[in-house]
Amino acid sequence: MDWRVKSVEASIADAGDEERSLKRSLGTWDLALMGVAVAVGAGIFSVGAQAAANFAGPSVILSFVLAAITCGLAIMCYAEFASTVPVAGSAYTFTYATLGEVLAWIIAWDLILEMFTASAVIAKYWGVYLGEALLAFGLPFAPTITVAGIEVSWPAFLIVAIFTALLVAGTKLTARVGAVFTLIKVAIVLFVIVVGFFFVRVANFTPFIPESRPVEGGGDAWTQSLFSWMTGAPPAQYGVFGMLAAAALVFFAFIGFDVVATSAEEVKDPQRTLPKGIFLGLGVVTVLYVLVSVVMTGMVSYEQLAQEEEPSLATAFRLVGQDWASAIISVGALAGLTTVIMVLLLGQARIVFALSRDGLLPRWLSKTGSRKTPVRIQIIGGAVVALVAAFFEVGLLEEMINIGTLSAFVLVSIAVVVLRRTRPDLPRGFSVPLSPWLPILSAALCLWLMFNLTTLTWVRFLVWLAIGMLIYLLYGRRHSRLRQQGASELPLVTPQGA
Repeated sequence: MDWRVKSVEASIADAGDEERSLKRSLGTWDLALMGVAVAVGAGIFSVGAQAAANFAGPSVILSFVLAAITCGLAIMCYAEFASTVPVAGSAYTFTYATLGEVLAWIIAWDLILEMFTASAVIAKYWGVYLGEALLAFGLPFAPTITVAGIEVSWPAFLIVAIFTALLVAGTKLTARVGAVFTLIKVAIVLFVIVVGFFFVRVANFTPFIPESRPVEGGGDAWTQSLFSWMTGAPPAQYGVFGMLAAAALVFFAFIGFDVVATSAEEVKDPQRTLPKGIFLGLGVVTVLYVLVSVVMTGMVSYEQLAQEEEPSLATAFRLVGQDWASAIISVGALAGLTTVIMVLLLGQARIVFALSRDGLLPRWLSKTGSRKTPVRIQIIGGAVVALVAAFFEVGLLEEMINIGTLSAFVLVSIAVVVLRRTRPDLPRGFSVPLSPWLPILSAALCLWLMFNLTTLTWVRFLVWLAIGMLIYLLYGRRHSRLRQQGASELPLVTPQGA
């Protein structure tokens, strides 16, 4: 295997290839809105309620804070890298410059898993929420049609096709369309928060961390967290460990900021703009999620939420006699999912673009069109996502999104320490404070959240990695431009037998 690194200078030089370059058109507010667009989806109305009901009770508020801190530490590492190596590829590019080609391929494969799965899952849900929003206003709606005996989710196919066409037309145009939907959904979230505060009862916050109790039925090895399975601890809910397990679940709310970093090559003045835009977006998202969780757990007892089959913020409003809120929340969820799909499709294309430009995937994919967008990748990727979302059941793969993101966060946190030692001379628009301690803490927290995901998720993840390594060995390694050019960079660490 080839453990050589690709120099920062080589990555930046590749961005100047006229046939394979992207247009710098995004500013600070574009990035901040992109972060809010991808992180605030339908989950803001449901994931907190489910975590409170099944794992944490009112302490889900702390779960969101812990998840936000973990994400914030990792995003600081992303911001340092993106301001130092402002080219497409995000964690893949950063890992290639520090830990070598093999690990870079693995993390790119993880990111493709994250963004492809998330795009398909959320496109599927978009059709469901479209139906709920229309029915809330008394409009009949059929979310599926039958083609040759197969049920097809036509709204999922439609929304992916629309945003694929917009992304081909130009990143700036897509960002403007996304900004409109983002402002709509933030306005709805703020409205719901303000109204909800009138129904908050302080008594519902007690006990703040409910006493731990065994899970009814005990659970099985596949649904246990990897940590519980490895330690032999019986499955339990609530208590401190329930709050930590909820943090692993609600971390889903913060995925996407790594996607923002994939647009580094399309950002104006990236050394200053990228860190500002990413942190501004993360701050807004954290405040919104914490406020929603405060309102939700204050409106009704977590025990009432636990009795519901699918607890959500709309459930809390219904339990206090405010059924009208479900229509508003459905519209907010629909607007939320719309922008998430947009940013994920963009991020997926940029990762594949970077792999193709480096020769690890076919080079013809990375040629850009007249509008300086990766047209071929965008169309092929959009078509695959649209077909999977329309024809297949993808909801079972939701946790795969989390593990793909967290694995990328771990490697980027380690890589930022490595680059500080190997290339202290590079200009950095932003530097992680208290390095190496904060990056190490970031990697440790992300690993802890990974161990709180189920054993079944880990098995699926390992199978995905095995498929990725097979593709790398059969194609990527043989066609790697770094290997073909006989790059002079030596490996940072050469494993025995490599």
